Amino acid sequence: MNTDSKASKSPLDILKWLLAAAFLAAAVVGNYVYADMPLLYRVLGVVVLMAISAGFALTSTQGKAFMQLLKEANVERRKVVWPTRQETTQTTMIVVVVVVLMALVLWGLDSLLGWLISLLVG
Repeated sequence: MNTDSKASKSPLDILKWLLAAAFLAAAVVGNYVYADMPLLYRVLGVVVLMAISAGFALTSTQGKAFMQLLKEANVERRKVVWPTRQETTQTTMIVVVVVVLMALVLWGLDSLLGWLISLLVG
């Protein structure tokens, strides 16, 4: 991310963020005020107001930078080499075996130390 996007906020960006916050607040307050309305209408109203709020936020400079970050993250996600089913199964079985062995070792150590303490205490 470059420093140009952090350097200055235009008045239009501030207005966009204020509108986004206002629509988000309207969604929350409207859901509370219209609690007696059917749930479907309230959900639709909240979704519409949140979409408008997101629209204002994403058209700002910071919102555009965020969308660019999401696009770059998606490109990087596509570069990931996912393991095959066989590799996943083998790795899972190794983890299960190691966990069981460590549980047995810790159980044995706990029993031994408990037995030694009981000999010392009486």
